Amino acid sequence: MKKLSKTTKSNLITYGIVVVAYLVCEILMRTGHMSSLMKGILVPLCIYAILAVSLNLTVGILGELSLGHAGFMCVGAFTGAVFSKCTVEMIAVPGLRFLLALLVGIVCAGICGILIGIPVLRLRGDYLAIVTLAFGEIIKNLVNAIYFGMDKNGLHFSMKDSIALGLEPDGVIIIKGAQGITGTPTDSNFTIGVILLLITLIIVINLVHSRTGRAIMAIRDNRIAAESIGINITKYKILAFSVSAALAGAAGVLYAHNLSTLTALPKNFGYNMSIMILVFVVLGGIGSIRGSMIAAVILTLLPELLRALNEYRMLIYAVVLIAIMIFTWSPKGIALRERYSLAKLLKRREKEVQ
Repeated sequence: MKKLSKTTKSNLITYGIVVVAYLVCEILMRTGHMSSLMKGILVPLCIYAILAVSLNLTVGILGELSLGHAGFMCVGAFTGAVFSKCTVEMIAVPGLRFLLALLVGIVCAGICGILIGIPVLRLRGDYLAIVTLAFGEIIKNLVNAIYFGMDKNGLHFSMKDSIALGLEPDGVIIIKGAQGITGTPTDSNFTIGVILLLITLIIVINLVHSRTGRAIMAIRDNRIAAESIGINITKYKILAFSVSAALAGAAGVLYAHNLSTLTALPKNFGYNMSIMILVFVVLGGIGSIRGSMIAAVILTLLPELLRALNEYRMLIYAVVLIAIMIFTWSPKGIALRERYSLAKLLKRREKEVQ
């Protein structure tokens, strides 16, 4: 029997963690051992995990600092929500409607990634971070200024107010400026979130270990050397950036269909959201797909689990952040983590059996 490679084992462990976590949560929900608060954050856990994994493709694999990830999430959320709101009567099957909305959100976010990536990826370092941060803020403020409606005469668009749309009496306002979108079909659930997370992991992990992924990492390690051996720098950077943006758009669609009201508030799609996603990536380990996913879940769960401690909640949260950072990046923490890693324990177990 052919032995699995180290990479394949690591990938299977990553997928297995998601599947086991899903089964445990389903058992707890079906047996009534999970609180309503925990049930309410299951889908957000999947959303943040998808965002962290997708951003790691840009920050960890490509090696470029991007602070506009919330902007791509916003594009996916609003385009997907608009599609579902417009087709809620035409497409009666929720699963089909959500799938089509998901494709619309992914395509729109991916296109935005390409359009932004072409001029922006010529910059590097702090300059790239500032420009992508500005892009996220532009998207958020642009959405807050849009009024969009639909009646028997077709679609109407304005950036003034809802009266300027000129809708017929039977018309429907879909986007109400800063009030956002209300009445979005809540077609998403925990199972769909886990499926999207697994698909995201499969896409990113297979991309990283492919010929394209090796070219992207070569650009990250030494741009001049990669260009000297014929690697098209612009092509691979835009590819990684657009795939990352498209996956963020998928997370946005999942986010939009988990809520009945969608608004482009700063806390939802502002720079704080982009910084929080970056924190997940850094604490989980830059370039570590599994680490960013686990960090997103832990850091999202932690404030909710500590809610009973009231004023000490954020203090403990900050201490845990520092402890995770030390464990992730200090030399002794790295050595300890490698010594007691699951792969090493399994290898040790195999030797004992033999």
